[in-house]
Amino acid sequence: MKVVKFGGSSLASAGQLEKVLQIIKADPERRFVIVSAPGKRSTQDTKVTDALIKYYRDYVAGNDVTKHQQWIIQRYRDMALELQLKPNILERISKSFQKLASLPIENNKFLYDTFLAAGENNNAKLIAAYFSQNGVPASYVHPREAGLVVSSEPGNARILPSSYDKIEELNNSDEVLVIPGFFGVTQDGQICTFSRGGSDITGSIIAAGVKADVYENFTDVDGIFAAHPGIVHKPHSIPELTYREMRELAYAGFTVLHDEALLPAYRGKIPLVIKNTNNPKHPGTQIVHKHSKDHLPVVGIAGDAGFVSINMSKYLMNREIGFGRCVLQILEDLNIGWEHMPTGIDDLSIILRERELTPIKEEEILRQLVQKAEVDHAEIEHDLSIIMIVGEKMKSHIGVTATATKALSENNINIQMMSQGSSEVSIMFVVEKNQEKAAIRALYRAFFEPQTQE
Repeated sequence: MKVVKFGGSSLASAGQLEKVLQIIKADPERRFVIVSAPGKRSTQDTKVTDALIKYYRDYVAGNDVTKHQQWIIQRYRDMALELQLKPNILERISKSFQKLASLPIENNKFLYDTFLAAGENNNAKLIAAYFSQNGVPASYVHPREAGLVVSSEPGNARILPSSYDKIEELNNSDEVLVIPGFFGVTQDGQICTFSRGGSDITGSIIAAGVKADVYENFTDVDGIFAAHPGIVHKPHSIPELTYREMRELAYAGFTVLHDEALLPAYRGKIPLVIKNTNNPKHPGTQIVHKHSKDHLPVVGIAGDAGFVSINMSKYLMNREIGFGRCVLQILEDLNIGWEHMPTGIDDLSIILRERELTPIKEEEILRQLVQKAEVDHAEIEHDLSIIMIVGEKMKSHIGVTATATKALSENNINIQMMSQGSSEVSIMFVVEKNQEKAAIRALYRAFFEPQTQE
């Protein structure tokens, strides 16, 4: 039995929904369907979720919201008419969107979440009706009925462990169950969303709860590529990844899958497959606990910008008890999270996201490093990118680091610093932001092009 999730691009139009119907019909094991809100039909189009954000902002500002309501309802009407759905479903959807403008604004911390969730919620109603009219017995199931009870953290909901018993009962249905992604319900009955992109999380939770054999995540690409196709021309797709490898790649900028989504499926030991709605016969990329066969030492290369480095030096730093703790305490007191910490005997660098800093916090960090940690020198370096080469098989291959550094050197790319964790599943290189793309291309050529030439 399979849980299937469709992203916004897969549900953007009536034509896309027809593809979705055929995918469900092609395999009777696909019993649970998790849906996103309709995405863009073209590059100039607007996502329904983005339209709902504008609707919310004008509503709380006291402005006229009629144009937003009409635009959103028209989006669903276009699909309903083209799919020849019965008029009652569109009436339900229209009322649901109009009702948003009667919700209390004051002391309603879940108002924004309720607006955002309406895109997924109403799309699930439309898709369930479409399936039922076209030979697939289906029911719309609200997350409340599905048992998706979450913590009361607007925009950052977490599934409560007790929910899984209720979710398991969904197996008792003989119909295809269509469940909106992206949100759950608090114990007080409030709509609360996962972080953005959270339909992946819903799919993963349902897959773990019903103990699915496979969780299929349908997008608009043939699986996961070894490098970003916008940087490397026609990179090869990865047939199989482990969860650990995917987590590393997601961290470093791979956006195909929401990295939080991995956790429930990982804990439930459920294989996850990334597939293409527009090319469903392609095998896609399978994410598993352990590789089924021998693989290349490096499975993927990813890069992400927007990092800074706090660099400090102090003579005999390595002999000073508690120095690292003192430095991290400075960051903690300023509510700053950090990412990596490469060290030398007299030097320490802390890599963090640029968004963690403000000019005032930067000044305060440097001041406290001098006053409290008594460093000899401290500076903050901006405009850095992190490049990750990822692969669990690297630890059993000699010369991976040498190959990487040689490739970067031959392309005149300066390595600011590098780091490898004890798991040896990834090697991280820090380079200047303006060299990020060149670094990814150089590493891709070094690890992947030799095999295509054999």
